[in-house]
Amino acid sequence: MRLRGRKGIRENLEQQEDLVVLEPKQYKGKWAELFGNDHPIFVEFGMGKGQFISQMSYKYPQYNFIGIDMYDELVRRASEKARNAWSQAEVETPPNLKLALANIEQIEEVFEPKELERIYLNFSDPWPKAKHARRRLTHPRFLKKYVDLLNPKGQIHFKTDSETLFEFSLNAIADFGLQMTNLSLNLHRDGLNEEHVMTEYEQKFMGKGMNIHRVEVIVGEEALREYNAMRLDKYKVREVTDESGENQDEE
Repeated sequence: MRLRGRKGIRENLEQQEDLVVLEPKQYKGKWAELFGNDHPIFVEFGMGKGQFISQMSYKYPQYNFIGIDMYDELVRRASEKARNAWSQAEVETPPNLKLALANIEQIEEVFEPKELERIYLNFSDPWPKAKHARRRLTHPRFLKKYVDLLNPKGQIHFKTDSETLFEFSLNAIADFGLQMTNLSLNLHRDGLNEEHVMTEYEQKFMGKGMNIHRVEVIVGEEALREYNAMRLDKYKVREVTDESGENQDEE
């Protein structure tokens, strides 16, 4: 991926220490200290121009957000989006958002195990050739990293316009033994949900009438317990115990 950016991009980023983190590895295990609180940390891997993570940070001030990308120019553009998002509240620097320059290949060097509560994967590169499957951000080798990084309430939220990548991802997630929920093959079939925050790509693809695929992955033990309790109630299933003492589901 080649990006044409302005001259002096790195200098621009260096002057935004209040928002941009150029050496994120030094904060491994210390992100809560950087934010100055113990609020849950939600991270977007591959944030692009930053519209999603910027709007999320403004909409949900009770959480901390981190946008990750490996390109200087995208981090710069994201910083503009972030400041614009918060300008409506007359806030210059988003208090709950950091934009970090990092390669997801080494993401375990940026975060400690159990340091994150949610991971967003939005319109990741589909890497359509089979020989490049290992580069897909939903490949099992990446899923293992995510599982390690997520805390007991941890979840992964994944969106894509690529049917091929979505099929690959669902199979990879299932093979990894993770619980999926809120799966959609056409997220905006019934119109745009006002609670939904879109990325730049999402707006573009919707304008072309393309389907958006989405799934949530329940990872953490506490999140899984909450999901199972909700599932039993949602489908009018009651939990019974067999003679061995094992829990069984019964309609």
